[in-house]
Amino acid sequence: MPKILGIDLGTTNSCMAIIEAGEPRVVENAEGARTTPSVVAVNARTGERYVGMTAKRQAVTNPENTVYSVKRLMGRRFGDDSVQHDLPLLSYEVVKHSNGDAHVKMGDKTHAPPEISAMVLQKLKQDAESKLGEAITQAVITVPAYFNDSQRNATKDAGRIAGLEVMRIINEPTAAALAYGLDKKSDETIAVFDLGGGTFDITILQIGDGVFEVKATNGDTHLGGDDFDQRIVDWIVDEFKKDQGIDLKQDNMALQRLKESAERAKIELSTTVQTEINLPFITADASGPKHLVMTLTRSNLEQLVDDLIKRTVGPCKQAITDSGVAAGDIDEIVMVGGMTRMPKVIEATQELFGKEPHQGVNPDEVVAMGAAIQAGVLQGEVQDLLLLDVTPLSLGIETMGGVATTLIPRNTTIPTSKSETFTTAAENQPSVEVHVVQGERSMATENKSIGRFILDGILPAPRGLPQIEVTFDIDANGITNVSAKDQGTGKEQRITITASSGLSETEINDMVKDAEAHAEEDEKRRQDVQKRNEADGMTYTAQKLLDDNADKVPDDLKTEIGEKIAAVRTALEGEDTENIATASQELQESMQKVGQIVYSQAGAGDGGAPPPPGDGSGNGDEGPPEGTVEGEFREV
Repeated sequence: MPKILGIDLGTTNSCMAIIEAGEPRVVENAEGARTTPSVVAVNARTGERYVGMTAKRQAVTNPENTVYSVKRLMGRRFGDDSVQHDLPLLSYEVVKHSNGDAHVKMGDKTHAPPEISAMVLQKLKQDAESKLGEAITQAVITVPAYFNDSQRNATKDAGRIAGLEVMRIINEPTAAALAYGLDKKSDETIAVFDLGGGTFDITILQIGDGVFEVKATNGDTHLGGDDFDQRIVDWIVDEFKKDQGIDLKQDNMALQRLKESAERAKIELSTTVQTEINLPFITADASGPKHLVMTLTRSNLEQLVDDLIKRTVGPCKQAITDSGVAAGDIDEIVMVGGMTRMPKVIEATQELFGKEPHQGVNPDEVVAMGAAIQAGVLQGEVQDLLLLDVTPLSLGIETMGGVATTLIPRNTTIPTSKSETFTTAAENQPSVEVHVVQGERSMATENKSIGRFILDGILPAPRGLPQIEVTFDIDANGITNVSAKDQGTGKEQRITITASSGLSETEINDMVKDAEAHAEEDEKRRQDVQKRNEADGMTYTAQKLLDDNADKVPDDLKTEIGEKIAAVRTALEGEDTENIATASQELQESMQKVGQIVYSQAGAGDGGAPPPPGDGSGNGDEGPPEGTVEGEFREV
């Protein structure tokens, strides 16, 4: 049975895992790393695409065409406050699509965020296939628990564009709890504190006897390591401006270098009390090049990000209240996400919950391992495990006066279904518009609009007489289906809220084809590079062969090989790989002549030509030459 891949599609890094012999195992990428940067770039000149570490490495010299942290744009409208807040901080361009969604510009094309995420997923898929030696077509993908319906659908679209059937969307803290509690025998109440690169989640669960029941979840989909990095960048920019009078925010390349240095400094300050930020030739003015050398202490960093850490407290308190569990009754606080390595975050969590957090899991890998466990459950490889997750946000419809009427409150166990009957607000009203909203505010306009549809054909009747039954269904992925039925006529209208990512079925299909075409292009590019490398290596080998056997090779053959080496090097200067392959083949044929001469001369020196292949003499009757030790072997 083909394996289902568990994928943690992170803001800054992604990770993948599988179930092997009933246990989760992280699968390394093609570079041998256990996590892959969620970064995509394109070379504006050649159109070549880079994903992962190769994209991250070239970001400094190509900031405008390097897209990172795109998860923060998933399912977002261009006008959203969070998008507008990020616009001046990003090195790449975010544009408004015709449907109002936030899209990104990379090279000469604009891409939807799910399309960028699909490029990361496609790399993970290909690397897993290469490592495991089998095709991967299905995946379980994690999302922040506090992702709304639009963001979940955008993630599912990303998987589909990458050529993956998304078997389940699972919340990141829940996945971490699965990995933490897989072997736990006793009953426990745990809190999963998940502070990653771009999002924050807090989830309270009860686990025991293979049952993982989420009691409550809360979070902030716009709080994570990126915000901490930005505080350091802002501090560096301000200090440099005071010292040199130059504003580094006007230089995209300098900003990208600052971003990388800020992230590195933040990581170092989790284990040291101070670090040096040293960036030579960061910029230049009329007086010459400028170098940046600063010292950042852990204490200074903690002051810079104090309000960000405090922003985790509100969601934690709300989740504790919603769960009905007292903070003192929580047995373990499981720390997930790279930011939970920061001592101040650990200290704040300990202060809030009144006990030392559990740091026995790898915060970068535990979510992917949990996704793999869920994949194992779906495949039947992991037995006796039941996961009861919840919907993070209340779901309802807009009613008269613009009020948001909740049908399914937040923290309701999913899958679930709920119906309620409404009526018309005007005389002889022929149709009703059902406006579906998600959120906790009392007015519909203050919540997230996730879909609208019209139920028409209502018979003329006095106001308040028609009976319209609205039904909400939320599946195990947390994705919503809504229907409205006129009980008088039996007429029904139903929608699955799938267009919320802003991508139509046609757009998704086009992106799938584009992704497949790019996969073929990437493979051809890889083969072309391989041909170039082989040709380059062959010129070196041929020259060495000539130099080592100069006294044995006739002058005319030396000249011939020299010309062939020059022909290969000339071909390598061009772009035509067929020319390179032809020149390499001709050089190889000439090199074979050298080999024949060298071996024939060696044979003659030993008293004759070498014997034909065989057991020694070639007739197959004699045993091995004297002094030869025969090895024993057996077929396996």
